Amino acid sequence: RIKGEEYDQFIDLFVNAVKKRFPNVLLQWEDFASVDAERILDRYRDDLCTFNDDIQGTAAVTTGTILAAIAAGGGELKDQQIVMLGAGSAGVGICLQLKQTMMAEGMSESEARSHFYVIDRDGLLHSGRTDLDELHQQLAQPAENLKSWDCDTTGAVAFADVVRNAKPGVLIGATGQAGAFTESIIREMASHVEHPVIFPLSNPTSRAEATPADLLKWTDGKAVIATGSPFDPVDHNGVTHTIAQCNNSYIFPAMGLGILASRARRVTDAMFIAAAGALKETSPALSDRTASLLPSLTIIRDFSRKIAHAVALAAIADGVADTVTEKEIDQRIEETMWHPEY
Repeated sequence: RIKGEEYDQFIDLFVNAVKKRFPNVLLQWEDFASVDAERILDRYRDDLCTFNDDIQGTAAVTTGTILAAIAAGGGELKDQQIVMLGAGSAGVGICLQLKQTMMAEGMSESEARSHFYVIDRDGLLHSGRTDLDELHQQLAQPAENLKSWDCDTTGAVAFADVVRNAKPGVLIGATGQAGAFTESIIREMASHVEHPVIFPLSNPTSRAEATPADLLKWTDGKAVIATGSPFDPVDHNGVTHTIAQCNNSYIFPAMGLGILASRARRVTDAMFIAAAGALKETSPALSDRTASLLPSLTIIRDFSRKIAHAVALAAIADGVADTVTEKEIDQRIEETMWHPEY
């Protein structure tokens, strides 16, 4: 398999050929290795209409589901401390989109950054560490914020210490390590917040950081949960909790539909933020905390229309699509949707 400069030259050859043959193309990157995915997206996102589903789609569906979970528990994003266990491309992408959402709601970059506690194999990312690349520095907790913590912050700051001191309302796992969310850590988290939002996103099921049944048991049924793998509904003390699966299929079909219907020339961060916000509004949990955080995929065409509409409006607002009326957007969405009828 080719690597290095030869690999980059091949990708460049492909992109240029696609641009020449299909000048109005929407190019979606899928299943690229994390070492290549981010840099390829950064290289080409301003050259043509393109996005990476594994990075941006995953971040958008998780952001939308987290927004729904926070709202279902009666909270607001601006008040949350967020712990991310796992600092790979998925975890970082999720945090960066949540951070962008906070900034879109009026926070400064530094204020938004202070809400995130990202943990890699060497502990908490903070500004005192000298081993962080430029991407991870964007999520490094300012070291001065840790001075009052009741642990040694000069070395590696462990997961348990972060949860005890940061008192997060949101905990996300993207580690691939089964059992990483231990009972003691979850009980510690639940002692500080009324409805902890807990997302063990690793898949397959055997690698989930915790099972929904355990999370509900350890939080006395108060946790609001979504997972990366499919889980059956959980009965806890006579109440049935439906567990949503954060699946990219909630976002990328609608994202593509909105881009094509608006005839966007580029794909911007604001378009993904809009998609996440629209997904949140479709959540059944907004009216019943124990319901699924995400709607059934059996009605994917219905909620995809709503998300596509929001994406198209964001494209127009960002100046990457021509201004048209909302009525025309909806008409284009209907014309663009494929109907499997012959």
